Amino acid sequence: MSPPYSEACPSVKNILLLDSDGKRVAVKYFSDDWPTNAAKEAFERVVFTKTQKTNARTEAEIAMFENYIVVYKFVQDLHFFVTGGDDENELILATVLTAFFDSVGALLRGNVDKREALENLDLILLCIDEIVDGGIILETDPNVIAGKVASNSIDSNAPLSEQTLTQAFATAREHFTRSLLK
Repeated sequence: MSPPYSEACPSVKNILLLDSDGKRVAVKYFSDDWPTNAAKEAFERVVFTKTQKTNARTEAEIAMFENYIVVYKFVQDLHFFVTGGDDENELILATVLTAFFDSVGALLRGNVDKREALENLDLILLCIDEIVDGGIILETDPNVIAGKVASNSIDSNAPLSEQTLTQAFATAREHFTRSLLK
């Protein structure tokens, strides 16, 4: 049974970031269409195999696999994929892909490759969370996404002026707890 919002709101089935060998770098599934990890990995293999010979380096490409629309783009040794149902609007999925691609590029300061992605995996996963939650598209502006992710990654030793209100409260609570334990 599909969720009640599926008719009115565009949704994403998964966001995949694979390396040039088809191995996972960062993946997030928002649908029960693939109930097991083996089913997810099989889908990733099919998508990678069918798309690896295409030239999706300059702009996003769109393909249909197993009744899913997959929008994808490659850069260096990374392959970005966004999957939606066969009734989803390709332009919306392409917008999600562009948001993911551009925000990762901004967070990695233009150095988008596997090594850099693995070193900043936390930022990439936060990026996915900022774009889509439970399959619902939340944000597609890469500057906003990168800004939110960057503000979430500020460490607690940063000056309070560089922290969000929630981070400042968390830092204050942490300092207060430490002072009580002394």
